[in-house]
Amino acid sequence: MKLVSYARGANAHQAGILVEDSVYDLARLLRGTTYGVDDATALTVRTVLDRFGDQLPELSAAVDQQLAAGSPTAVGSVDEVHLGPPVTDPAKVLCIGLNYADHVGETGRALPTHPDVFAKFASTLIGPADDIACSSVSDKLDFEGEVGVVIGRRCRRVTEEQALDHVAGLTVVNDLTARDLQYNGTQWLPGKAVDGSTPCGPALVTLDEVGDVQNLQVSTWVDGEQMQSSTTARMIFSVAAIVSYVSQFLELSPGDIIATGTPEGIGSKRTPPRWLAPGSTVEVRVQHVGSVRNTVR
Repeated sequence: MKLVSYARGANAHQAGILVEDSVYDLARLLRGTTYGVDDATALTVRTVLDRFGDQLPELSAAVDQQLAAGSPTAVGSVDEVHLGPPVTDPAKVLCIGLNYADHVGETGRALPTHPDVFAKFASTLIGPADDIACSSVSDKLDFEGEVGVVIGRRCRRVTEEQALDHVAGLTVVNDLTARDLQYNGTQWLPGKAVDGSTPCGPALVTLDEVGDVQNLQVSTWVDGEQMQSSTTARMIFSVAAIVSYVSQFLELSPGDIIATGTPEGIGSKRTPPRWLAPGSTVEVRVQHVGSVRNTVR
């Protein structure tokens, strides 16, 4: 199942299902099923995870049954609606730094002994095709293609063996970073929290459609040229290890997003550096999950 947040015109984003290039309204699909909601209820992806995060396989089966019956019709193609980040209002957006050995090597740092966790804000999130409006803030804007984890069930102090049971699915994240702001001081926050600096999407793909989360190709392209290419098999800390580690010191809630780190090839470590500039188009692809493609303005 591919959950999306879609909007038409000036309407607020609501939960949808992506089937190939068509978007279906989830609330309409669920009418008449045991998962039906009141017509007046605004159904967002976060609401879906709050209510049904522990029943996603059953929810997916109900959706498939409704789609097979041919009702309702799609609300539009991906070109006719606006796709926002899959979760538009997460309580937490967390990121892992230095989680690929080759990336650690290009930075000249020592291998971490624990996941290196930092936070962003929901205001950094934009959709999979939205423009990146950061060029007026930074002239050293860098790309970081990453796999994003979306939490489906509330979890606190879970083991690695339990961790994936609390994950709803994966998405694609570009952890854009203003390097000039990042290194103005000792804290990374200014460089990581620029409004609109985190393209995310196009969907939350549930784990049953992803397969092995530790065997996914990750790549980043700038103006058609490949900049990053790796696989989640090269992560220092696995998805399960990250979720377990973070849950030891804070409770993770449905809809929380964790970006799991970027591989080698970032722009700032190239010779000469490869900064994103107005007109640059940057695309991040994750196997079995999708891609985000955004243009800097």
